[in-house]
Amino acid sequence: MSHDAQQTAPALLLRNATVVDGAVNRPEPAQDVLVADGRIQAVAPTGTLPLPEVAGPQRLRVLDCTGHTVLPGFFDCHVHVSTCPDADRFDTLLAPESLLTLRSVPVLASTLDAGITTARDLAGADSGFRTALEAGHVRGPALQIAIRILSITGGHGDWRTVRGTPLDSGPGAGAVADSPAGFVRATREVVREGADWIKVAATGGMSSPRSAPEAGGLTEAELRAVVQEAERQGAVGVAAHAQGAAGIAAAVRAGVRSVEHGYLVDDATLQEMGERGTYLVPTLSTLTRPAAEGPPHDKERRHRIRETALERLSAALTSGVPVALGTDAGIAPHGRNLRELALMVRLGLSPAAAIAAGTSVAARMCRLDGEVGTVRAGMRADLVVTDVDPLTDIEALGDPRTIRTVIRAGRIATHRDASTHTDESTHTDESTHTDASTRTGRETAA
Repeated sequence: MSHDAQQTAPALLLRNATVVDGAVNRPEPAQDVLVADGRIQAVAPTGTLPLPEVAGPQRLRVLDCTGHTVLPGFFDCHVHVSTCPDADRFDTLLAPESLLTLRSVPVLASTLDAGITTARDLAGADSGFRTALEAGHVRGPALQIAIRILSITGGHGDWRTVRGTPLDSGPGAGAVADSPAGFVRATREVVREGADWIKVAATGGMSSPRSAPEAGGLTEAELRAVVQEAERQGAVGVAAHAQGAAGIAAAVRAGVRSVEHGYLVDDATLQEMGERGTYLVPTLSTLTRPAAEGPPHDKERRHRIRETALERLSAALTSGVPVALGTDAGIAPHGRNLRELALMVRLGLSPAAAIAAGTSVAARMCRLDGEVGTVRAGMRADLVVTDVDPLTDIEALGDPRTIRTVIRAGRIATHRDASTHTDESTHTDESTHTDASTRTGRETAA
């Protein structure tokens, strides 16, 4: 969202809400949240805030949030917005790059409408996606990007035919190297392309054509070279696709910031992750997707390790390692991102801890905890209003229809009328909107 767009948004008062701030376990009922200039100005008991004087057409808008909960905007820390799970792979190979990019526009919108105000795309989106979202050219969450995955020959990111013909040369295609020096160069190249994060394949994966989850990744020396170069280049961190125990352990020892998937993590590595503060992004949405989905080798591998993976991830989620929400949307369905919350609760997190995983903990992992992730004065006003109590019915948040209003950088980005309870939503442009009130099942004005 551009600075100018933030400045033209009307001041906004969320009145009489229950606030779940993303960091404190207890909810705070009967709270008013005042938003102006794109930021949260104050959070206080209902009726105690002095209202600002707003001149001209930029009037104060009031949302009566009685019976509603206000939360921080959520993160999804593992998405692929340019990938569609139901797309035909052959058609995708033949499609022009413009079609693949434009196909992402409704994906970005549905992700925002599901309550995700910040996402981390871990291969596929290039820097143009991030710039277009920042400028407001398309609707969607703020985006951090990795662009592509760094892989060994034959590893998870090596999508070439047996004859060596590339199957994909655009954003999202893997960068293949085979030595510490080779991976230093690959790291520099992806930073040159605009990456915030560096993603590496520390193991193979479910969908890898030639490498299994238990093998097929960078050596520990290669991983260390990437981590050191990423730090030198000022990247947010290194995200390691890692499913087998040995690859996860090597990635953690090498100093990666996040482990993606982590399906077969062992107890010794969990202890080291806790000591180092390494984040786990468990992507339960893709692990638990229906068995019929995916190519044959993908289905066989998921079937083979699924039960063990669920046991190991349950141990991980209850071990105290920092956990951030990530779905692998693009492999899992888009626009249903918050289904991940209930899956984490089933494996041992409390509802409050699951919410923190999708808000304050995710913000800290992405080094944005000074900007977003909690409902507190001074933070950027990325907020979600829902008509359910997420601490007693966390599963309900997985239905986007329960997300009544999404506020992005102080502007109402989407709003659903509670009386219709359909997937239809209203997308507002507050740079021209002058009404004094907005409906969340009720209407009021100040």
